[in-house]
Amino acid sequence: MSEESLPPESAGGRVEVVDYDPAWPAQFEAVAGRVRAALGPAALAVEHVGSTSVPGLAAKPVIDANLTVADSADEAAYAQALEAAGFRLIVREPNWFEHRMFKGADPATNLHVFSEGCPELSTMRLMRDWLRASPDDLALYARTKRALAQQAWAAVQDYAEAKGEVVAEILGRARVWASSSSGGSAGG
Repeated sequence: MSEESLPPESAGGRVEVVDYDPAWPAQFEAVAGRVRAALGPAALAVEHVGSTSVPGLAAKPVIDANLTVADSADEAAYAQALEAAGFRLIVREPNWFEHRMFKGADPATNLHVFSEGCPELSTMRLMRDWLRASPDDLALYARTKRALAQQAWAAVQDYAEAKGEVVAEILGRARVWASSSSGGSAGG
């Protein structure tokens, strides 16, 4: 595989945001099982992140999962096995934490691959854990997502970027929470 960047796919139009589906945790477990079976001990962690990991939060009906590997830049250690398990590499971002993203189906999945110790893993966990703990920010984020989903987008990434200001605001409160004694394990 080439080490050049693969840009995000440009699927334009409207973004579908639906009410929380209580089946999402089980769908994540099925995805995680496929990833662990494909990679064995090379899968250091597989975690449910993103909006489908937050009970009660409206979301795109796509499971987001983080896969932690020793070195995400070393695609030879995992990419072929993931592709054999039904995941397709669609994003390669060597300049952003050596992030890779694979798409999966049944259920629709975005599988994000990061290296062990990557700070983005902690940021995604913090966002998830804070939204689980804060009904006010959960409601703010849901309202923002639903309002933005009413617009047409050239690419899904544009929708994601449009949420940036609200996400930064929420993460600011989450960091305060994590640094306090009540949020002790959130940044983990």
